[in-house]
Amino acid sequence: MITLHAISTRLLVLTALATLSLGEKTTRSQSPTHPATSGGNQKQPESPAQRAAAAVDNARFARYVLTTLAAVVLGLVVYRIVIQSIRYIRTLTCLNNDTQKYFKTPNITFGAVKQHLLYAPLFRKRHNREIHFAWLHLGYIPTRFQSLFLAGVIIMNVTLSVSGIEWNGTRAAALSHLRNRTGTLSVVNMVPLVVLAGRNNPFVGLLNISFDNFNLVHRWFGRIVVLQALAHTVAEVINQYDKGLVATVASVAIVLQASAALRHAFYETFLHLHIALVILLLIFLWKHLDNSEPQKYLLAMILLWAFERLTRFALLFYRNVGRGGTKAELELLPGDACRVTLQMVRPWAFQPGQYAFVTVPSVGLWTSHPFSLAWSSSAAEDAQQDSEKGYQISADDILANSNDKTSMSLIIRRRNGFTDKLFEKAERSPSGITSITAYVEGPYGGHSVLHSYGTVMIFAGGVGITHQVPFVRDLVAGYASGTVAARKVILVWVIQSPEHLEWIRPWMTTILAMDKRRDILRIQLFVTRPRSTKEIHSPSATVQMFPGKPNVDTLIEMESENQIGTMGVSVCGPGGLSDDVRAAVRRRQGWRNIDFLEQGFTW
Repeated sequence: MITLHAISTRLLVLTALATLSLGEKTTRSQSPTHPATSGGNQKQPESPAQRAAAAVDNARFARYVLTTLAAVVLGLVVYRIVIQSIRYIRTLTCLNNDTQKYFKTPNITFGAVKQHLLYAPLFRKRHNREIHFAWLHLGYIPTRFQSLFLAGVIIMNVTLSVSGIEWNGTRAAALSHLRNRTGTLSVVNMVPLVVLAGRNNPFVGLLNISFDNFNLVHRWFGRIVVLQALAHTVAEVINQYDKGLVATVASVAIVLQASAALRHAFYETFLHLHIALVILLLIFLWKHLDNSEPQKYLLAMILLWAFERLTRFALLFYRNVGRGGTKAELELLPGDACRVTLQMVRPWAFQPGQYAFVTVPSVGLWTSHPFSLAWSSSAAEDAQQDSEKGYQISADDILANSNDKTSMSLIIRRRNGFTDKLFEKAERSPSGITSITAYVEGPYGGHSVLHSYGTVMIFAGGVGITHQVPFVRDLVAGYASGTVAARKVILVWVIQSPEHLEWIRPWMTTILAMDKRRDILRIQLFVTRPRSTKEIHSPSATVQMFPGKPNVDTLIEMESENQIGTMGVSVCGPGGLSDDVRAAVRRRQGWRNIDFLEQGFTW
């Protein structure tokens, strides 16, 4: 993302400077006898009629921005409805169809679109693998579709910032027009900026686009807002202290401290400083606008921001207050990890792919971090499992009481900051198990389902298995109950050491005991750093273990040659693994009917 960011940033800054220079040059190039440049008229401000016309243009261009974004959302809604309808029809058609030959045939045109646009990185292969320079995290390279969208937004804003300004008029009038135009657009762009930043962003579920993707667009809208604010300030002749200058300085500080390097190195400091600077910006920007037309957009943005915050607080209160509060049981695991089991005050409907933000007051009261929910169970399921060790799990046991999940589990790998402190707290317990108070905000996500695919390949790297286990459980249960199209499910998990198997052992034991599991599920474990060959052994024909890293392209080719129906390939793990899976799926577009689903959460 560094390359695109640098190019677009320079483009916007150069555009603003060029427009200022253009206004100056055109003024100087006119004849001395021209009315606009004669005598003291060179700095004559714009007339009331010019101001009125400029205000009309500014309001019109502001509506252009919002209308264009609304049109994009509408187009994505239509696309989502079409895709979901196809998947729904495919699921119903394939419930009692074990061959699914019709859906195995790809659409050549749509395959080309997926290969060269929707799934394609901006350049060759690299997308989710982060760019590093020494210890600095410099971000990610967007996909081609993301790049085209961001380029369109940037070009639209640059064009609207300079269109309709009378550069051949007086310099003062041109600068005044440019100042008001860029200021108006900067405030207007704050509306989508705030909407896309919220955890309760309604477009995540409506469009089935991940929060991770919206977070990317949020950051770019932030850069556009700041660059337009800079152009606004440069165009303003500041003769005395002005509140707008404080807002501009705050916005520039926000962009600087939100860079990938600082964000990753000091995330918790970044988050608190980010919020404080936003509040400072809003206060001085409100005073600066002072009943002007753009203030209504700022008011809309503030109301949206306040509503989202109140929604989060209400959800947090509802999920955690009463009945003794939410409790978290920490259990130390091999490989610098711990299992966290959350006993919820109130149940929620668990869906595969969900995640939640967890706050532990004894570790960090003002910090909340997102984690994938790996497992869920109700009180009845826990009691039955404790009393009937080794009993076979039926599909009805899994699907029943889906709205009564009171126990949520996740795996946290030890890193810096919050996770390190949490791990140390568990270490201090002699038994390696400790119970603490926690607050859980969520659930979020859970909009992706794999029910319509006849063949499903699920890749996981390291702790990424926590996101994938619920999908495996859901598909096996659905196959036994006849509610999914899946006939083949292959789980490929890449780990560094066999001891990492302990992370999900109790959950995998439950899955392996499920009804008809052997008919649908195969598991392939790849251990990249085994201590000896004796650690590598395959328990059965359906659960196999191999040393080294997997050849992703070969694995996908083997399964796609004998795929049943449409094939869905999901991945959650390190960036290198995700990019390998993406590349392998792209190569087979047009030859195989394969969809790619990437699960990730980046900041």
